[in-house]
Amino acid sequence: TLEPALLGVMIAPSRAGGCLAVAAFLAFLARTPFKLVLVDAFRRRMLPRTKLAAVIAGIEISILAVLIITAERLTDDRRWWIAVAIAAPLVMVEFWFEARSRGRRALPEIAGALAIAAVAPAIVLADGGAARVAVAVWVVIAARVITSIPHVRWQIDRAHGRVSSARTQLGDGAALAAVIIATLIEPAVALGGTAIVAVVVVQSIRRRRTLAPIAVIGI
Repeated sequence: TLEPALLGVMIAPSRAGGCLAVAAFLAFLARTPFKLVLVDAFRRRMLPRTKLAAVIAGIEISILAVLIITAERLTDDRRWWIAVAIAAPLVMVEFWFEARSRGRRALPEIAGALAIAAVAPAIVLADGGAARVAVAVWVVIAARVITSIPHVRWQIDRAHGRVSSARTQLGDGAALAAVIIATLIEPAVALGGTAIVAVVVVQSIRRRRTLAPIAVIGI
């Protein structure tokens, strides 16, 4: 969450963008208690943790709403809502899996990461930035997501004796294609694209080496 928020603020610093960055972080914090409420609601049960989670989520979401309203009033450019609208279905996909306690699958993990990455283009657009810059920034972050998450999952699968490199190769290929697309859209992101290529190379090398401990992989 901090990665796309920081990127957006660095590219297009503004008070509205700052509000959106903090709102994104609060959305991340609210995800856990909200998930607990969803899981318990799906299982039709009301536990002490359910009530506590509902209160915490309610407070965090309320503050988040205030930040969004503030951002709306601080900028005359409403295009940042487009990024939010595009991210909304991805959030729904993640929570659909979360409600069924299946949030650790590849699809919801990638969908959630891509959704929260929308804060970067939203911040750019809120500051009146060019649409092509916003799109290119999002695509670069998406490239990092679609190569890193399959790589980490592959390492965890390997630790449990389940080895299959097809998904990681697909993620690497998609990431490299995304980098090319982002650079064609906005050449200024070429350095970021180069960094993604370096990530892919480093990950490919690590797959040929001794597996690191799970705790190290997580870090």
